[in-house]
Amino acid sequence: MDLPSKVDVVIIGAGIVGTSAAYYLAKMGVSVALCEKGLIGGEQSSRNWGFVRQQGRDPAEIPLIIRSMQIWKGLSNEIDEDVGFKQSGTLYLANTEHQLSNYEAWLEYAKQYQIDTKILSKAEIADKLPNTTGNWIGALTTPSDGRAEPIMATDAISRAAERLGAFIFKGCAVRGVECSGGNVSGVVTEHGSIQTNAVLCAAGAWSSLFCGRHGIELPQLKVRSSVFKTAPAPLISEHSIWCKDVALRRRLDGGYTVAHGSATEVPLVPDTFRWFKKFLPSLKSEKDRLRIRIDGRFFKEMTTPKKWNDNSVTPFELERVNDIQPNKSILKEASKSLQKLFPQLRGIQIIEEWAGLIDVTPDAVPVISSVSEMPGFYLATGFSGHGFGIGPGAGELAAKMITGSSNNDEIGPFSFNRF
Repeated sequence: MDLPSKVDVVIIGAGIVGTSAAYYLAKMGVSVALCEKGLIGGEQSSRNWGFVRQQGRDPAEIPLIIRSMQIWKGLSNEIDEDVGFKQSGTLYLANTEHQLSNYEAWLEYAKQYQIDTKILSKAEIADKLPNTTGNWIGALTTPSDGRAEPIMATDAISRAAERLGAFIFKGCAVRGVECSGGNVSGVVTEHGSIQTNAVLCAAGAWSSLFCGRHGIELPQLKVRSSVFKTAPAPLISEHSIWCKDVALRRRLDGGYTVAHGSATEVPLVPDTFRWFKKFLPSLKSEKDRLRIRIDGRFFKEMTTPKKWNDNSVTPFELERVNDIQPNKSILKEASKSLQKLFPQLRGIQIIEEWAGLIDVTPDAVPVISSVSEMPGFYLATGFSGHGFGIGPGAGELAAKMITGSSNNDEIGPFSFNRF
């Protein structure tokens, strides 16, 4: 592998955020090398639902998703490759008055940012979703929301970055960051060293482990989401749909990407206890949708080395792609709900199942930030299941942050120091 001897920026991790950051840095004329231990978009960036939504976002993320939506709308034309984006709307269905009340409260943010979100009545839902058996009392919808194809998008953005001069390396794990005089001066990869003054860690579920090796405490846990893909089937709606029982998105191939609407697994691992106090408020607020599990992952993470030297084989080389198994029971629940709520899909064929590990922060808001303990080291991680939709905007913001062209209003809500 022919690594450059020196670049302005090294990016760790080729998910949608890392590839987008590489693209925007290259577009700015900054020399950049992106190092990925496994495959481009090999983990959560290719395993997510494919929603590109503004509605329901934490207020901190709203300006960033608005910018991302602008990017998504023109991205295929800009890079001359299809990313599968379609502005088709999102529909969140409410079973209870409490849910509906939360949706109504979120409308205040929509008004503040002039987002076209509105509440639908029961009759309006029936008009949009004829023949459903769901007894929903209302819904939140945003017609300007969209969807895209995760695998297509991340691959396309990485190729666009490469065409602009970015170096993209697969199967190239970064073992560590080198410092000189307290500042970042380079990285050591399994294939050699690269001199640089700036490193962006966009390593998703691996970020906390990498940071810990350098004495940087990043409070981040992993949750598991299981998903399946169907064969082509009748059109239910162009909208991406979520309710407590099932979530579904129409795919370009005419099938659906489907998941359970409110069953997220939380594997108990040593870090669960380490960060327990920081995560306790979110665990309490999300307790109805979290399924806490103890399985082999506890012992796997307990025995994973936390420290290594730059000449050692690292955990990133031992596990190139975190290819975990889906939860069959949860997917069976989702499939049953899908066919019950939408009779047109009874007997639908499931042709693929998968799962992904989602990197989660205590407040479920990402970290896009410099790290004061190591000048020249930056983070873009902890996207908490919201990362695909805001990925392009997050990558652009990370590029601006590294080059010093971002302002505090943009970057402040994502500061690492808030923890």
